[in-house]
Amino acid sequence: MSKRTGLILSGGMDSVCIAWWKKPEVAFTVDYGQKAANAEVQAAEQICKILNIEHHVLRVDCSSLGSGDLAGKASDKNAPETDWWPYRNQMLVTLIAMKAISLGINRLLIGTVSSDSNHKDGTFEFITLMSDILKFQEGNLVLEAPAINMTTYELICKSKIPYDHLLWAHSCHISNIPCGRCRGCNKYHQVINELNIL
Repeated sequence: MSKRTGLILSGGMDSVCIAWWKKPEVAFTVDYGQKAANAEVQAAEQICKILNIEHHVLRVDCSSLGSGDLAGKASDKNAPETDWWPYRNQMLVTLIAMKAISLGINRLLIGTVSSDSNHKDGTFEFITLMSDILKFQEGNLVLEAPAINMTTYELICKSKIPYDHLLWAHSCHISNIPCGRCRGCNKYHQVINELNIL
């Protein structure tokens, strides 16, 4: 059986760079009820069109289960940051794996970078545990985070993504139009300043 790679493509800077760098056969974007879902899907679709990547959009409304900036609600008392949605990466990996297995995907990539370790689901330990759970089950799917030891700046340089394509990324956590003040927007502007491209 041939090996196929899938990517969890949120449309943010990190996953867009992974798409450009690794050129997976398939990408998956999930509208799970987050406030910026439409813009994330649009950014992901644009990158997949440019790279000729097969793109699947999954729509599963989990808005009643969310908290923090992404859900437009107060943060849960367990939240390490305001953008924490309980078990979000675990949810995304599970939902996408459910679709990926039907498409013959053997390897699933996630755009985790070093700064994501502020959240437990952005750590090497989490990636390893989730991969072990997937491998334990039917399908023998593995989860990898190729940029987990890189900063976003380092990932951009490694991927060699053209800056005009990078600017398609949508990082705002609050809305489809960048708010300019959330953690996602702050990171986006910080990286753009580091790159000195605007």
